[in-house]
Amino acid sequence: MTVLTLVRHGQASYMEEDYDRLSALGEAQARKLGEFWARHRLEFQKVFCGPARRHMRTCEIAGETVRAAGLPWPDPVIVSEVDELDAGKLMQLYVPKLVEHDAEARRLWDEFQAAGGSPEAGRVLQSLFEAVARHWCDAAIPITEVESWQSFRERVTSAIARIRQSAPNGSCSVVFTSGGPIAATLSATLDLPPRKAVELIWASRNCSYSEFLCENGRFSLSSFNSHPHLDCRELLTYR
Repeated sequence: MTVLTLVRHGQASYMEEDYDRLSALGEAQARKLGEFWARHRLEFQKVFCGPARRHMRTCEIAGETVRAAGLPWPDPVIVSEVDELDAGKLMQLYVPKLVEHDAEARRLWDEFQAAGGSPEAGRVLQSLFEAVARHWCDAAIPITEVESWQSFRERVTSAIARIRQSAPNGSCSVVFTSGGPIAATLSATLDLPPRKAVELIWASRNCSYSEFLCENGRFSLSSFNSHPHLDCRELLTYR
């Protein structure tokens, strides 16, 4: 049985100027993941990584921890196609149009502006992004300057197919990526409609992993959003 593991990056710096940097908690989550793999003597024959710094840093910390335990850790291969959707551009282009037609989006936008830089602003922004993503995946507001859900899913699944083809039979491979590409992979694997797939992005824990099995041409889900290594409540985050 060939196993492909997809890891969501550790907590990034949400609501800060440089989102793509792991927070201190995100680094602790990645270290816990490496310790878990080392404790269970799990070896990966191939390691792949998205191009974002939060992907690469999560991979780096987990890999250093595994190597420190005396286990092999291959040099990671960067795969640009497993990068996250451009959420910043999506919000920039969609929000002005969405608030014109959707009362709930307009309410959230007004609430976000009123919240200023308070902690509450982060919660409201997340709700607004979820509303935008639902309309985006439905192609309700066609905007050619941003990647469509269908194009995003095809980009990710094509990359995952190439990674699968490169894996030797009976091997274990790991890909460090984001919640969106994991949801896109689940969508293709389970034949989920767009809205069902997009909802899985919000369910994905930071530094959780999902496992897929490859055998005789089949590609099937074994587990989603697993996090046995995150062994205290403070380590359980979604953003």
